[in-house]
Amino acid sequence: MTIENQPTEKTEPSRPRGSHTLLRATVFPLVVITLVATLLSYLYLAYVADPEENLHGFPVALVNMDVGDTLGTPEEPRQVNFGTQVAEGILAEVPADEIDLRELGIGEAQRQLRNGQVYGAIIIPGDFSKRLGILGVGSVVPGDMEQPIIIVQTNPRVGPFATTIVDRIADQMFPRVNEQVGRQLTEQVRAQLTPPDGGEPTEISGATQLTLESPLRLVHEEFRPLPSGTGEGLTAFFFALLLLLVGVIGAMTIHTMVDAAFGFVPTEYGPWYVHFPPTPISRVRTLALKWGVMTVAAIVIAGVFLVVAHALDMPVERPLALYLYSALAIIAVGVTGLSMLAAFGSAGLLVNLILFVVLGLPSSGGTVPIEATPSYFAWLATFEPMHQVYLSVRAILYFNADFTAGLSRGLWMTIFGLVFGAIFGLVVTRFYDHKGLHRSAGERVPA
Repeated sequence: MTIENQPTEKTEPSRPRGSHTLLRATVFPLVVITLVATLLSYLYLAYVADPEENLHGFPVALVNMDVGDTLGTPEEPRQVNFGTQVAEGILAEVPADEIDLRELGIGEAQRQLRNGQVYGAIIIPGDFSKRLGILGVGSVVPGDMEQPIIIVQTNPRVGPFATTIVDRIADQMFPRVNEQVGRQLTEQVRAQLTPPDGGEPTEISGATQLTLESPLRLVHEEFRPLPSGTGEGLTAFFFALLLLLVGVIGAMTIHTMVDAAFGFVPTEYGPWYVHFPPTPISRVRTLALKWGVMTVAAIVIAGVFLVVAHALDMPVERPLALYLYSALAIIAVGVTGLSMLAAFGSAGLLVNLILFVVLGLPSSGGTVPIEATPSYFAWLATFEPMHQVYLSVRAILYFNADFTAGLSRGLWMTIFGLVFGAIFGLVVTRFYDHKGLHRSAGERVPA
């Protein structure tokens, strides 16, 4: 053996190499996890910290069905419509920059409630003026009377937090509207009790005064209440979350196990360790194989989810639609996730985590409505996969698979995500293959 073939000992350079290894093994992971944790904490706490403070464009219907009434004497009849006055008072009390208060007819309001386009409705009944007039007369002349009401309908199918916000909006505006109507009604009754000749008016009793000062009653009711087994409107969110998690976790699992089988990474289970010889296969073919496994898994898992939902007595209005969309959503997320891993390698894990989980959950609108979160979440919701999946699942579970209830948008955005992920993966892996950047277990990173 010649001297030239003997390895030369170098004691000095080993020190910086060890320092660099220690830096990569300690400092870099600490920096990455700290940045991810900072992003997580800010997004998630900003998402739920103060929803009412972040209200913007929160859709609520205002329906005035009041037909009015004729008051006064037969000699001097007077046509009134207290419902119009109350509607104007509600519009003045509700901040326009926070609440999208839509003046609608009862038919259109119910249509938008059925489609989830509004989160609730404030309804002034058709006999509102009549009841209010009877209340004014009944305070002077004995007789039966019914207290005028304002109805607040919540839409439990858009989520429990949205219904809570609608109730709070109604509770905050009602005292001021009630006070305004009471003041007008009291003045009207005092005018009726004043003698024509200008004598002393009849005194109003204390009980009558209290009735006149607070003449209205607020009635809360649900529009199309949810059946049992829906988690008060949360099953749609958690079902959508399951689809997303299966796609992300499935992509990571398939990526790792296929690479291990092809010898690109070692296989390690506890103390058992093996590293197969690398298989001569292109990046494009490897990615296509992973997509195939993900597709078969999605078809099977979508059926498993339906079986589990049935076993838990979870009501599913359209099981076939839910199965088909579930499979599509899992495939779309899985294909995109695998493309990210093929393009960025180990960094693809972090990209998938941020894209699908860190940014996805707070912009989903599944627990807190998008209109009750900071405005940048509304921007994220335009393209984030979690929001599109949630809209589709909610429409299928609660709104009879109505395309106008969000299924149309969610379906097309899911298909777009699938196509984008597939094209992105094919372009990147084909480019790597064209440049000769083949995967080999024998490659070494220069010092």
